[in-house]
Amino acid sequence: MATLKEPLPVEKTSGGGWRPVARWAAPLAVGVAIALAPVPEGLTPNAWRYFALFAAAMVGIMTEPLPPAAVGLAGVAVAAALRLVRPSTAESASWALSGFANSTVWLIFAAYMFAMGYSKTGLGKRIALLLIRAMGKRTLGLGYAVALADLVLAPFMPSNTARSAGTIYPVLRSIPELYGSLPNDASARKIGSYLLYTALAATCITSSMFTTSVAPNLLAVSIISKTINVTISWTDWFVGFAPVGILLFAVVPLLLYIIYPPEIKESPDAPRWAGEQLRTMGPVTHKEWTLLVLVIAALSLWIGGRLYIDATLAAILVVVLMVISRVVSWDDVLGNAQAWNVLAWFATLVTLASGLAEVKFVDWLAQALAPQFAGRSVTVSIALLVGAFFFIHYLFASLTAHTSALLPVFLGVAVQIPGVSPMAWALLLSYTLGLMGILTPYATGPSPIYYGSGYIPGKDFWILGLILGVLFFAVYITIGVPWLRWLGI
Repeated sequence: MATLKEPLPVEKTSGGGWRPVARWAAPLAVGVAIALAPVPEGLTPNAWRYFALFAAAMVGIMTEPLPPAAVGLAGVAVAAALRLVRPSTAESASWALSGFANSTVWLIFAAYMFAMGYSKTGLGKRIALLLIRAMGKRTLGLGYAVALADLVLAPFMPSNTARSAGTIYPVLRSIPELYGSLPNDASARKIGSYLLYTALAATCITSSMFTTSVAPNLLAVSIISKTINVTISWTDWFVGFAPVGILLFAVVPLLLYIIYPPEIKESPDAPRWAGEQLRTMGPVTHKEWTLLVLVIAALSLWIGGRLYIDATLAAILVVVLMVISRVVSWDDVLGNAQAWNVLAWFATLVTLASGLAEVKFVDWLAQALAPQFAGRSVTVSIALLVGAFFFIHYLFASLTAHTSALLPVFLGVAVQIPGVSPMAWALLLSYTLGLMGILTPYATGPSPIYYGSGYIPGKDFWILGLILGVLFFAVYITIGVPWLRWLGI
């Protein structure tokens, strides 16, 4: 497989001039072409126009004629102004702002605050130096260490945003700069790009391995029980996915090391250097201890307190305690432009995706697939139906939204296809929920944080997402389906 090359430098315009016309032309052309096409049977004109606007916004996010957050905000504003989703002005305004009430959006924001705390106190640097001292001789070893950290936490944390973005990212973010690998710079590829994308890929794999590793899995189990009266236990879920999950987990850090290689492969002197840096830093400071206690408190609430407090509320509570204890100041919170930018971006994407469900476009699309399976073999039907469920996630900015909008419809279509048990169909569809998070920069909670880190250029993110998305799906179909059949499910 060919190695991705360094992205070409982008020429900056002075004085805030217009961006290249092609960046504007592509989303406008897509939106206009869809809007002028005949409205498909079964859809309202408003639903079709909304899809045209949604498609234009997604292309705009890829080509970036404006920053992604601005593109998303423009899409929401236009849809609300034209009342494409809800009929009245007040209801349209309520819909337009609904993404800012999404819990995952604020959990992402809190994760940025955690990362800032690690940076300001020096705790992130200290932990990073400890990791380098223990495993820093080879970059590949660090990649596997990051993946293992996610795997250890996954069974106990039903939020990959809390796990990867809130716990692993703040520590991981401190490592590249110690090697001279800086964000938004040619040096990003030294080591930072590889480590951060490996962390994202790992959390997408672990998110499919356990029912408790991401909230949409638990939602899926509930929907399955109510929709087709099938009960899935924690053990059923884990055993059914184990061969796929273990294989992907073992292979992906190495695969990324080959196709998206770090420039720094080995650093035999790194452990000794890290030890010297730790001695220079001196003993752990009061603020570091305070942050460590708060982080452990957040972990405890995420793992053991989910019956009593929502993961997002727990994270926000810890951020407030960080301010009270002066780990960070309120001015630090207000001044973190990157965090507020990601909050606005992800909130608008969640809103845009919810609009597809509200105008019944998602229902129409899923139901239109049903006739495609008539007369096909079981293997082909599985590949087509599960493939559609998986790759339609390009239209979604939330695993939860995808699960709630599509899973009931796809289950209804699936159980009508003979030769596969309802339990098998339920598992075949549900297992993809974590894996599909790799597809886009907005596909799952941690994605915007890694995308916004400055280490993974947008072009690389989309290409790697497609490569790993196809790989995940191919391994899943070729190994997962025969495994479930062998189990007799």
